[in-house]
Amino acid sequence: MNSNNNPLLEVRGLVTEFSLEHGVIAANADVHIRVRAGETLGIVGESGSGKSVLCRAILRLIPSPPGLISAGEVLFDGTDLLALSEAEMRRVRGTRIKMVFQNPMTSLNPVRRIGDQITEGLSVHYGMGKAEARAEGVELLRRVGIPSPETRVREYPHQWSGGMLQRAVIAMAMAGEPQLLLADEPTTALDVTIQDQILALLLELQERTHMAMLLVSHDLAVVAETCDQVAVMYAGRIMESASTKALFEAPMHPYTVGLMNSIPDMAGTAARLVPIPGQPPDLLHLAPGCPFAPRCVHASPDCAETPIALSEIAPGHHTACLHPERISAGAS
Repeated sequence: MNSNNNPLLEVRGLVTEFSLEHGVIAANADVHIRVRAGETLGIVGESGSGKSVLCRAILRLIPSPPGLISAGEVLFDGTDLLALSEAEMRRVRGTRIKMVFQNPMTSLNPVRRIGDQITEGLSVHYGMGKAEARAEGVELLRRVGIPSPETRVREYPHQWSGGMLQRAVIAMAMAGEPQLLLADEPTTALDVTIQDQILALLLELQERTHMAMLLVSHDLAVVAETCDQVAVMYAGRIMESASTKALFEAPMHPYTVGLMNSIPDMAGTAARLVPIPGQPPDLLHLAPGCPFAPRCVHASPDCAETPIALSEIAPGHHTACLHPERISAGAS
């Protein structure tokens, strides 16, 4: 991990809104995150919590309309990406920040050869000629573990398995060795063996290039194994953030505790899973306080009415809970 304490990426007070037929929802609400060079930040939370929207907002890929980044800063190496022109932002996306999307089948054009899709960015952003770009594309496929890349580079997406396609998407993202990789559920819909291979590949590439990585996942086991820091999202907000070790040893938000309690016990000692009660909130009708309050066993009346904000309760450990002492008492 980089010893430099200055973050490569710092998101401050980000608000991403979507105008819908019945009102406006905030898919990201006052989001604050930091990630340093060489570090992996895990973003966890159930579906609909705003994780993927956060990645797209960082890259300014929010469709407008209906989407709008209405507040905040996205500082990358000291530069606010939200203040760049579209041409400047395209250069950043093509060279310094890359993203691996959830479904490789929707990330690749089904009627273009794999090699052409990998080399397009090399030609556009790095000025490589056709032969040079093709050779680099073959090398990228070899680096991510694709066998016989000289032959495979001429094939189409339908000729590849899901795991191979995910490797191809990673190869595209690693072209030019970006400083920051946004990996949005990179192992979704892959079997466990392929998941392990993809995660090991990402970590090997990170170690070699010292890039920062933001890993989005709903799988706490994956996050525990691969991430240095973790941020827990719920209803578009960061509810807790800490080092991976601190978060898993002493979670300080009831939503984090709920996520951990819903994980199957591999030792087989638990009689049954402990689900989080209730349903996720309607973002169109949120109370002014904690959005998790209606589902929280520790909530008091003031939780639903008092505006929440992350507060530091231990060095580097932040929570948006009004009563973290109740969580500690419940665990003791």
